[in-house]
Amino acid sequence: MTVRIKVCGITHPDDAAAAVDAGVDLIGLNFVPGSPRALTIERAEKIAARVAGQIERVAVFANAPLDQILKVMRRVDLERVQFHGDETEEDIEMVDLPVIKAVRGADMEAAEQFPSAILLLDHPTEGGGKGKAWDWSEASGLIAAGTDVILAGGLNPENVAQALEGVGDILPWGVDVATGVDAASFRKDPAKIAAFVKAVREASK
Repeated sequence: MTVRIKVCGITHPDDAAAAVDAGVDLIGLNFVPGSPRALTIERAEKIAARVAGQIERVAVFANAPLDQILKVMRRVDLERVQFHGDETEEDIEMVDLPVIKAVRGADMEAAEQFPSAILLLDHPTEGGGKGKAWDWSEASGLIAAGTDVILAGGLNPENVAQALEGVGDILPWGVDVATGVDAASFRKDPAKIAAFVKAVREASK
């Protein structure tokens, strides 16, 4: 099984291209107001166009009004949408694209609440975007039960192999990194992205 690699918080077309060159599977385009990596629609269009047909592009929202989500979907070419707030299953069913739903920790109830979504398991208490590590091995039960999950929260090139080893013999659907491959000014470091991909691929063998 191939573990998909998602680099979230892409803010520049060159960083998206670096992700493609490194072998990343998905990039996250942040539309959460107040986030240091939040994009305008115009900037997101340029990033998405730079890597069209080469990588999956994921729009990230948190408690956004439906009209805002639909506006982004009309303007930006996307393959998936990620919800990082308090959205319900009814909310995510309003979107006509595959959905990733972020939850805090290995939440078994969430797996039942969002059966149509891939679950992104972030830090249980720190929430999204803060780059805090947690005991990713807690996800092993969800993975063994057949839930598609993405490990997130504090991952970087140095610890992602440990996270994958910790969940046992069945690998997760994917892993997600943001701050762990950051450079200055919330840009991405191509060398860190490449090192992260290498670590994931070696640990997945």
